[in-house]
Amino acid sequence: MPFLSLTLYNFRNLANETIDLFAKEVFFVGENGQGKSNLLESLYYASYASSFRTRIEGEVIKNGEKEMGLNALFKSESTTDSVSVQIVGNGRKKISKNRKRVTDRKDLINTIPCVLFSHGDIEFASGEPERRRFFVDQSLSMYDTLYLEALRRYRHVLKNRNACLREQKFDMLESYDIQLAKYGLEIEQKRRDAIFRFNQIFGSLFEKISGIPDVMISYEPAWKKKNEIGFDFPSESEIISHLQSRREVDIKMGTSMSGPHRDRIRFLRKGAAFIPQASTGQRRLVSLILRIAQGVFYTQITGKKPVFLMDDVMLELDPAKREKLTAMLPEYDQLFCTFLPGEPYEKYIRNSTKVYFVENGSWTEKEQL
Repeated sequence: MPFLSLTLYNFRNLANETIDLFAKEVFFVGENGQGKSNLLESLYYASYASSFRTRIEGEVIKNGEKEMGLNALFKSESTTDSVSVQIVGNGRKKISKNRKRVTDRKDLINTIPCVLFSHGDIEFASGEPERRRFFVDQSLSMYDTLYLEALRRYRHVLKNRNACLREQKFDMLESYDIQLAKYGLEIEQKRRDAIFRFNQIFGSLFEKISGIPDVMISYEPAWKKKNEIGFDFPSESEIISHLQSRREVDIKMGTSMSGPHRDRIRFLRKGAAFIPQASTGQRRLVSLILRIAQGVFYTQITGKKPVFLMDDVMLELDPAKREKLTAMLPEYDQLFCTFLPGEPYEKYIRNSTKVYFVENGSWTEKEQL
């Protein structure tokens, strides 16, 4: 199992202590607002040096303090390794792995691969298109540093191209079009391949748990050309020609109107949109199964098992679906779950499970009988 312990300093409301995580499953039980989600966030932060709840770094620092730090010990094959993340003076972030400085967060990829299940995941089903693109990008970025680099470069070029369009400075547009086509085509091709593999996992899982067959994920890239069996991707030169032909529209709108940032990802059933007719429970189930599929996808690609972080995500499911979902969780290296005191967490406890009661940012381990 990867996480062995986590030492915290000024992270949100959590105590400045070390928590023992040497267990296959770790449950955090407590009322709302006591620190359960903060503990999951700290584990995620140790894995990726970023939060899943905020983009403002200062928000993870305990109220009244100016610095924050955490240090995780984890198992990597036959060795014990460490990751340290600090926010020091002036908001500077310092990351180290085995006491060696890490200058780019992408170098942490595959160190402790975490799949997060959170309440906000329902946006992957019913939120804006950007949220579904984010999910696919996240799934690919968990293991593919080349994809992450292409995504970064595309966003940088897109930002510069949009600035030129807004400011009516057109001399660099040709150069930006070439770069946009190169990185954008790479992104779209990898998104298509990933969604094809996701569909091999997602539909059957959704049917087994919900009883609803034929639900699938549809990918509609912004750059495509039709053929006999559906669509194919244009070449870089064809994309450049397309961007040039649409330039007047982009200038009028003051932004780039085509590219991977406009890709559409939808959920269909028998060719029709599924989400508008789905109940809240079905939408929640879509988001949960997407996360399960993310874990299966990661293992298929890398041969490694992920860590699951589950933050109060099954409260809206009825007991029957909750049991089915729990039974269908794929193999994991480690599982962390949060529960309210009234939930039947005891039925999920195994011999390898640690249970912590969380109150006011501190934790107490439940004695095993």
